[in-house]
Amino acid sequence: MNNLEQLISQLFSDYQALNPSVKKIHQLFQNQSEQIINDHIAFRTIDFPEINIHCIARPFTERGYKIKGNYRFEEKKLDAIHLEHPNTSLFPRIFISQLRHAEFSKELQQVLRDLYAKIIQQKPTDDKLLMAGNPWITPSYNIYKNLLHESEYAAWFYVFGFRANHFTISVNHLINFNSLEGLNTFLKKNGFSLNSSGGEIKGSPQLLLEQSSILADLIEMEFLDGPQYLPACYYEFAMRYKDQDGKIFNGFIPQSANKIFESTNFRNK
Repeated sequence: MNNLEQLISQLFSDYQALNPSVKKIHQLFQNQSEQIINDHIAFRTIDFPEINIHCIARPFTERGYKIKGNYRFEEKKLDAIHLEHPNTSLFPRIFISQLRHAEFSKELQQVLRDLYAKIIQQKPTDDKLLMAGNPWITPSYNIYKNLLHESEYAAWFYVFGFRANHFTISVNHLINFNSLEGLNTFLKKNGFSLNSSGGEIKGSPQLLLEQSSILADLIEMEFLDGPQYLPACYYEFAMRYKDQDGKIFNGFIPQSANKIFESTNFRNK
C-alpha cells in the first residue's frame, strides 16, 4: 500500500466502523454544504520495541511525513510526537502517543507484556499494524476494569489495540462556523454530548489552538466474560490560529491534549 490517500481512507473506514456518530456528523455538515478537512489523526500505543511511536510513525515517514514535535504527559505517563507532511493543505497532521508502561504497577506491566508477546508472534507489516485492532486476544472484562483503576489509556489499548483513536475536523475550513463555541452549540443542539473535562473548549486563541470533542460512542465488544459496551473512538474539532509571524500554529498543547484523551473515559450505557 504505497498510496497515502488509500492508507488514510482505510484508516478512516476502520475508525468509522467504531464510531457511528461520524456518519451523523457528516450528514449534518453535508446539509450545511460544508466540506470536511482533517486536521489530524491520532493513534495510541505502548513503548515496547517494534510497536512504539516510531514504529507506528514509519508508514507515514516512508510517505514523506516528518516529526515536528515531541510531547510529554506526566499525569497520564505518556510520550507523544506529531508529524506533518510537506503538503499540509492536502494531508492531515499525525499525532502518536505511547504509554510509559514501566511507570505503572507490576500487574499492569504484566498484562501489557503478555499482550505484547502475542503481538510480536503474529505482528503484521507496519501498514497493516496501523489498523490491526486487537486480533491477538479476547480480552477479559475483569482485567479491563482493573486496568481502568490505573490507566484508562492502557485499558482502552488492551481492548481496541491498533487503530485511529480519533480523526479531527478542521474548524478553520468550515464555512458556516467561525468559532469552536458556535460549532459546539450546533453539535449539542443536534444531540451530541461533548467532553467537558477541563471545559468544553480546551486551549485558547492565545495558545494558538482550541480543541473540543464529542464523547466516544459506546460500542458492544466481546470479552471472555461476555459482551460489554465500552467507549471506542470519537470525533475531535480543532481551531488553529496564526502566530506573530502570521503562520498557522501546527503543533499541540499538552495541557489541552491531556483533557482530550478523556473523551474515551469509561461510562455506562
